[in-house]
Amino acid sequence: MATISHRLTTGLTSSISSIQSHSSNQSQSISLIRRNHINRRLPSSSISQTSNRWLIQTSRSWDGSEIKKPGVCRYAIAGDNEIEGDHVVDTEHVNTTEIVIWAVATAALGVGNRVMYKLALVPLKHYPFFLAQLSTFGYVAVYYSILYSRYRAGTVTDAMLSVPKMPFLIVGVLEALATAAGMAAAANLSGPSTTVISQTFLVWQIFFSIIFLGRRYSVNQILGCTLVALGVIVSVASGSGAAHSLKEAGIFWILLMVLSFLLQGADTVLKEVIFIDSLKRLKGASLDLFIVNSYGSAYQAVCIALLLPFLSKLWGIPFNQLGSYLKDGAVCFLNIGTMTKGCDGAPLLPLLFVIVNIGYNIALLRLLKISSAVVSCLASTVSVPIAVFLFTLPLPYLGVASSLPKGFMGGTIILVLGMLLYSWSPQEANRSRTDTVIPSPPPT
Repeated sequence: MATISHRLTTGLTSSISSIQSHSSNQSQSISLIRRNHINRRLPSSSISQTSNRWLIQTSRSWDGSEIKKPGVCRYAIAGDNEIEGDHVVDTEHVNTTEIVIWAVATAALGVGNRVMYKLALVPLKHYPFFLAQLSTFGYVAVYYSILYSRYRAGTVTDAMLSVPKMPFLIVGVLEALATAAGMAAAANLSGPSTTVISQTFLVWQIFFSIIFLGRRYSVNQILGCTLVALGVIVSVASGSGAAHSLKEAGIFWILLMVLSFLLQGADTVLKEVIFIDSLKRLKGASLDLFIVNSYGSAYQAVCIALLLPFLSKLWGIPFNQLGSYLKDGAVCFLNIGTMTKGCDGAPLLPLLFVIVNIGYNIALLRLLKISSAVVSCLASTVSVPIAVFLFTLPLPYLGVASSLPKGFMGGTIILVLGMLLYSWSPQEANRSRTDTVIPSPPPT
């Protein structure tokens, strides 16, 4: 019996176990295990001793029989040199500093995104549905233009473009359904009520990370996430009658909004699964995030187009008048002609929102790629109370500034404590080494 076993060591979090080949005369298993340790067989100069490592092990028996004593070959992904029979290739090194930088960028752009959306609605106050469709369909052209330029530059490869498209279709469907459910529920819920319910997004992300990624969260991480969600609720919704509004709204609309955030949580975790699975499919190469953005946005746009009759009705626009509504919205957006009274600030404010929103989505996906869906959600959540505070300042075009909610300071302190608690790791936990098993979709 001819037996081959390969072991590939590289760097980041996860694990893909037991993937069996479809060949009738060959069985194969692959496992990818995260280990925070140092491979002492390699020279210290070849791999940083502080890096995380991927461990990929394959065992193949060409006749399908049980492997008794597999031979072992070792590969370390770190550089371009061969070290004692080990093949070494380049890989993206992600450290804590980079995660912190992108987390701060995500939070800052999240604040800008919320503020600019409100400013963009000043000239487009009669055309919010137009702005929503501009974000859905316009971004497809933007993302594919960026993807094309990166492909021409060689950053995006043919192998990256050949990854299975079914996960992107599921992403698009989830985002479209989440949008539809969220719009329907928001029309029957108050703003503070929506803020309270939106904190279930973090709960769903943790839930799906445990189910589909095999993650295990420590007590301080769970408690930290709970405090972050509680801090947002206290700082934004306190004294606003949110509890009374939830009572008055009815259980159906509450559950529909919860469903919207469930779908969004599943969507973000699925994107994380796509990045993880691409490491196997691309043999350690990192999938370009604009592939995920472009294909996901395209499928979402298709689904939204199919749902337009339903969505336009939610906004109080008869479907037979949708064409003229979008045309008038475009005229106001461009601020051209004599029929643009009340469109002061266009196109500058809407364009600034579009630019900031694109930057926010890119930063959010980049942070998800190098960390996790939960970390990206926490960074985004921090932007909520900061934006609430900025709205109390005399911003241009917004007129009279709003006042701070009663529990703003207390809620902000709770939120900061939650973030600190989530990021705190006991020394004993750091010294212990754990393996995380992450399932992978079957090969297609």
